[in-house]
Amino acid sequence: MGINLIAEPGIKPLADEEGSPGSQKRPRAKVAGGASRKNQGKGEKMARAVALDMVRNIGIMAHIDAGKTTLTERILFYSGRIHRMGEVHEGGATMDFMDLERERGITITSAATTCSWNDHQINIIDTPGHVDFTVEVERSLRVLDGAVAVFCGVGGVEPQSETVWRQADKYEVPRIAFVNKMDRVGSDFDNVIQMMKDRLGARPVPVHLPVKLDETFQGIIDLVREVFLIYDDLGKAEEVPVPRDLKEQVEQARHELLEAAADCDDDFAHKYLEGESYTQDDIRSALRNGTVSNRIVPVLAGSAFKNKGVQWLLDGVVDYLPSPLDVPPMEAKLADGKGTVLLTPDDDTPFVALAFKIMADKYVGKLTFFRVYSGTLRAGTYLLNASRGTKERLGQIVSMHANKREDLDEVRSGDIAAAVGFKNVTTGDTLTVKDFPVILESMNFPEPVLSVAIEPKTKADEENLAKAMAKLSEEDPTFHIHSNEETGQTLIRGMGELHLEILVDRMKREFQVEANIGRPQVAYRETITKKVTHRAKFIRQTGGRGQYADVTVELEPMGTGFEFKSKIVGGAVPREFIPSVERGMREAMESGVIAGYPMVGVRATLTDGSYHDVDSSELAFKVAGSMALREGTQKASPCLLEPIMDVEVVVPKDYMGDVISDLNSRRGKIGGMIHRRDAQVIAASVPLAEMFGYVNQLRSLTQGRGVFSMQFSSYEPLPDTLESELVAKIRGIG
Repeated sequence: MGINLIAEPGIKPLADEEGSPGSQKRPRAKVAGGASRKNQGKGEKMARAVALDMVRNIGIMAHIDAGKTTLTERILFYSGRIHRMGEVHEGGATMDFMDLERERGITITSAATTCSWNDHQINIIDTPGHVDFTVEVERSLRVLDGAVAVFCGVGGVEPQSETVWRQADKYEVPRIAFVNKMDRVGSDFDNVIQMMKDRLGARPVPVHLPVKLDETFQGIIDLVREVFLIYDDLGKAEEVPVPRDLKEQVEQARHELLEAAADCDDDFAHKYLEGESYTQDDIRSALRNGTVSNRIVPVLAGSAFKNKGVQWLLDGVVDYLPSPLDVPPMEAKLADGKGTVLLTPDDDTPFVALAFKIMADKYVGKLTFFRVYSGTLRAGTYLLNASRGTKERLGQIVSMHANKREDLDEVRSGDIAAAVGFKNVTTGDTLTVKDFPVILESMNFPEPVLSVAIEPKTKADEENLAKAMAKLSEEDPTFHIHSNEETGQTLIRGMGELHLEILVDRMKREFQVEANIGRPQVAYRETITKKVTHRAKFIRQTGGRGQYADVTVELEPMGTGFEFKSKIVGGAVPREFIPSVERGMREAMESGVIAGYPMVGVRATLTDGSYHDVDSSELAFKVAGSMALREGTQKASPCLLEPIMDVEVVVPKDYMGDVISDLNSRRGKIGGMIHRRDAQVIAASVPLAEMFGYVNQLRSLTQGRGVFSMQFSSYEPLPDTLESELVAKIRGIG
């Protein structure tokens, strides 16, 4: 699909000769750097008068270092939102506003902004690419209508690309793809398309064909308009007819584009198959239908860093991604649990919004980002937090541009904004008017896999440390705080070494807290391996009314989590006591019998029991449930589980043997090897406990030329010998 030209002496294959067959005999129209196909983005602050079908709520998502933030910077520039482009590597990118982001050159927290293009309002959330901050992608995709998936033209579909793609699949978010870095040596458009098919199971449909001459990126052929956009070194494009020697390839690619469009739209299919005339807008409309219904993924190409292809990506956002009116109505449950309602994006319906992100702002305090699904809201209004049943007052509404705030008088259906003044709102809460209490589906976040002990350096730091951890855990649902009552230690848990390192650094910078940090600890889990039946009795008689509960439970292994069922018949356990049994068992799941780690993967079925007319109580059955789980677990061959990471290592082939040997020594299982240009990509599954300090070892083995990425895969049983060592170590410390 991508076109690679071979230069020959005296031949310039980038344009037709004047007057040759197929040339259009017209002056080449110069397209200014900031101009689009229709007109230039206005860049002015847009009033809510923009019609809802002209609004796009999109996210930029990709693997780390694929160029998301650079692309967002160019989008803001060409739309007129900013007047000077900052660079990520120089620490000047608008959307990387935290000092840590600027210093490290990575995105840590998702940032929101708004711009305009072709009279459309585009609300953008730039998300992190590092797996440790995947929560930012998860909660952004939950409230977005569409997304731009950015792929590196050299690396293609990388591990975190797959993760964010699956997250978008979960929320059924329509996507377009942008193959970035086409200026890089080794970039391969066709390879990226094939990887999208193989790894993601997607149906990519190129609407652009990149053209390269001797590894130099020349420009893009727009298959819808059948024109060639040639770029100069400053990123300005000149629009010319498709060169004669490329027409056969272009016609084949356009035929595949039209076939895909016909598959997605019956009206267009009729015109196309019957030989009737159709317009470019007909093609775009058909492709839009396929994109919104998640049947196809239009693919565009360019180089954000070299300012090539960004304007036409903005056209693609407008042409192919949905407005709030194009996505299915959001379903909400009535707060009393007696039914559901469908929320349509209508300004005149009751106000309903979802809080999807909390951020601490040093000037205004707590900022709550929310997406409006129906209705209109003005500043100063009282709202109901339907998820918690509490009343909240909205002090101020602001539109965010990275970390800058612009006051708004009101927000309406389809808007994404932030609120100042909410006290007890957390991520995933539903905000409504008091006479329309409904609850939107919340978000599920991954469990932390790593923990470190933390303690304040001085007495003065103690109180500030508690405040800092509380605020950061409110912001980040994957940051957990746990106090070990036996050792008196405070443990903080996160998604990886970088995640915890960033959080500790933020405590120092933002809250002036100095703390001592222990060695990273793996978040092990416990489970059972066989099915057992256990009876537990709780009897206490101390004079007067006593306590009595008798339960029989069946425990069996399952995949993940905890599941409780009741098969009580005939009132052996009164109905009102059954929830107490479940509560007791859930509490017992928090601490396993081997080493005190949380338990997972247990299905418990209450099959029988007995009660006393006077002595039985909810407390007694809760204790009995807890006893049944703990005692039954000991009979069910419990074992420890350790987190396994999917690791991808990219190394020059000369070092492949040493790297594979090192991974094997870390109990790694090699899953496959792929040749990528002049490098080898090694895929492996490795226990997290063996990956500490791997970055330094990899640099040593490859003279600094190897890179790797990893993400959580699953929990697997810890080998018996290692389990014995770990348990002995824990009990020795205790």
